[in-house]
Amino acid sequence: RSVWDLIVTNAWSTGEPGVVFLDEINRRNPTPHVGMIEATNPCGEVPLLPYESCNLGSINLGLMVANGHLDEEKLRRTVRDAVHFLDNVVDASQFPTPEIEAAVRGNRKIGLGVMGFADALIALGIPYDSEEGLAFGERVMALIEEEAVRKSVETGQERGSFPNFHGSLWEQRGYAAMRHATVTSVAPTGTISIIAEASSGIEPLFAVAYARRALGGLRLLETHPTFERIGRERGFLNDALLAEVGRRGSVRRLEGVPTDVQRLFVTALDIAPEWHVRMQAAFQKYTDNAVSKTINLPEDASVSDVEHAYRLTYELKCKGITVYRYGSRREQILSVGTTEQGAEAEPFVTAHQEYSGGCPACEPAF
Repeated sequence: RSVWDLIVTNAWSTGEPGVVFLDEINRRNPTPHVGMIEATNPCGEVPLLPYESCNLGSINLGLMVANGHLDEEKLRRTVRDAVHFLDNVVDASQFPTPEIEAAVRGNRKIGLGVMGFADALIALGIPYDSEEGLAFGERVMALIEEEAVRKSVETGQERGSFPNFHGSLWEQRGYAAMRHATVTSVAPTGTISIIAEASSGIEPLFAVAYARRALGGLRLLETHPTFERIGRERGFLNDALLAEVGRRGSVRRLEGVPTDVQRLFVTALDIAPEWHVRMQAAFQKYTDNAVSKTINLPEDASVSDVEHAYRLTYELKCKGITVYRYGSRREQILSVGTTEQGAEAEPFVTAHQEYSGGCPACEPAF
C-alpha cells in the first residue's frame, strides 16, 4: 500500500511515474513460449521482449471521413497497404546487433494505429466525451484490427509466418499462418501528426487555438481549421473572438460561440478524466499491442482523482496509464499564462516551438 500511495502521489505532483500493467500485458502476450514481457517502448504502446524494437505506422483518420461518413472501403485499403509496407520495413531494416535482428525478425511485430481521431470526430459532428464518441472509437479500431489481421494472414501464406509462430497464441487460436506476432498499436504520433496537419493519436484537441512560440520570440497563432471554417460560415467568428479563443484555448462557456460548437470542440482539459480513460479502453479492446494516451487532469485535481484514474484504467483492462495534471511541472509545453510566481502571465495559450502536440508527459522539459 505504501508503494501504491507513493506512485499516485508522485504522479499527482510531477506526472511521473506512468504505470504499466504487466499482468494484463502477459495475458495477451502472443509468444509466451519465447518469454515473459517485462518492458515497453518509451511511450508504452508496444510491450517488448528483450532486444525487440517497435515498427509503427499511423493512419490519418481525418482523411477517412467524407461527406459526414467514414469511408470504410478507403480505410480497409489503407490498412492493407500499411501492413504490407510495415512488413517490408522489417526486411529492409538494418540492426545494430545480432540480438536485436534475431528478436525483431523472430516475431516480426508491427503496430498499425491512428492519428487524427479528434479531427474525424469533429468532421462527423461527434463530441469526444460522449457514448457516440466511444462507439466510433471501438468501431474504427475494430475495423483496423480485423483488416490488419486478415492482411497479415494472407502475407503469412505468401511469405511465411513469423519464425516464432509455432507455439504462439495465433497457432493456439487455430490460425494456419500469421506474418506478424502483433499488428496494431496506438502511438502518440506527436511529430508525424504535425507533419500531416492532424490531431495527435487518439487525443482530443489540446486547444482550439493557441500561440506557438517560435524562434526569435515570434508568436504564431494556430487555429483548428474546421473551427475557423465553421465560425466564418456561420458568421459568429471575428478577430476579437478568435483572439479570446487563443487566450483561453477552450471555447467552453465562451460567449459568442454557439452551444453546439462548444460541445463539439472540447479540449483535453474540458474533458473529465474518466472519459479519457474510457476512450483509451475503447481502443485497447481492439489493439493487440497497447495504447499510448495521456489522461489529463485539471490543476485542482486531487491525489484521489489520480488514484481513481489509475484504478479505472486497470479495471477496464488497459495495459498502462500516463497522467498529467495541469501545472504539475515547472516548465510545461502548453500553458495558460504562466505557473511561475511573480512572472507576468502571457496573453495567449502558448506552446513551445518544439511541442509536437502529442503526449505532454513524454515531451522533454524545455
